[in-house]
Amino acid sequence: MKIGCPREIKPQEFRVGLTPAAAGEAILRGHDVVIETGAGLGSGFEDADYSAVGAKIVGTAKDVFDQAELVIKVKEPQAVERKMLRAGQLLFTYLHLAPDRAQTEDLLASGVTSIAYETVTDARGGLPLLAPMSEVAGRLAPQVGSWALQKANGGRGVLMGGVPGVRPANVVIIGGGVVGAAAARVAVGMGANVTVMDRSVPRLSYLDDVFMGKLTTQYANAATTAELIQTADMVIGAVLVPGAAAPKLVTRAQLSTMPPGAVLVDVAIDQGGCFETSKATTHQDPIYEVDGVVHYCVANMPGAVARTSTQALGNATQPFLLALADKGWRQAVADDPHLRAGLSTHEGKLTSQPVGEALGINAVPVDQILAK
Repeated sequence: MKIGCPREIKPQEFRVGLTPAAAGEAILRGHDVVIETGAGLGSGFEDADYSAVGAKIVGTAKDVFDQAELVIKVKEPQAVERKMLRAGQLLFTYLHLAPDRAQTEDLLASGVTSIAYETVTDARGGLPLLAPMSEVAGRLAPQVGSWALQKANGGRGVLMGGVPGVRPANVVIIGGGVVGAAAARVAVGMGANVTVMDRSVPRLSYLDDVFMGKLTTQYANAATTAELIQTADMVIGAVLVPGAAAPKLVTRAQLSTMPPGAVLVDVAIDQGGCFETSKATTHQDPIYEVDGVVHYCVANMPGAVARTSTQALGNATQPFLLALADKGWRQAVADDPHLRAGLSTHEGKLTSQPVGEALGINAVPVDQILAK
């Protein structure tokens, strides 16, 4: 199979969908790999690194899309890229379709077969292709939030760890999954007063054990959220409903109850955001203010640490990429129910039920697609 990897064009996105190591593995298995020139530079990989393992370097994204049977990326295809997709082609990347009608409709119109990283599952009920980026985004969240808390950036001017005689920042993390646990680890390490909210009592028990009393756990509901944000210097939104739009957990009206200059960091922004006032931003222009509250809603947070993120993502995607290339998407999906969970579109049909529910589009069961 011919695998193609274009350069990412989303603003301030420095990751790349294929590392030289993964390209080399595919080539050793008899596949051809084409890479757009400069695709890996943001992650510290030169064209020569790809050439050294046998990949072919091409001049433009169009060259990649024209030649590739399987296109591997990091972020969802942008509008100009979606015009280059075609029926019979396989797209393997993050999609986050639930809040993105335009992208969904373009993928359906193209006829491309698409598999979304963020809905591929594993035997433990986890999301193995989302987890490494969730780890990165979670660990970044307190860092970028502490920057936004600085007075010069519109924040309250509160130091995360405080100093002797002055209290540390109050940090509320909504969601105790991969993102929330990673955010808590860094926020606790910075000396903040941390509360993690979740609706799973076993998860709260796990976090209580792991952090050995260094944070507070709180069962999540609307009333408790409304209460805790009133004294929060920073709120990190770390909720996820796989494949679906994120629930709105803090309303516009509630912003007035928060301390002026408090910070909201919305790690769920790829799925539409978990704060009512969230809108996607970029690393170039990451924050904005609503009713005196600073919002950090960068939609590709891991892109800020592109080399670490690319290597972590490449480690996770490689086995699935090789299965798709070795077997073809249909056999690979038939053999692996976890990969099957990632199938999102095929020949103009939507196959993701959560996306269908979010956008009001009829979704066809994957088994029906495979039966043909």
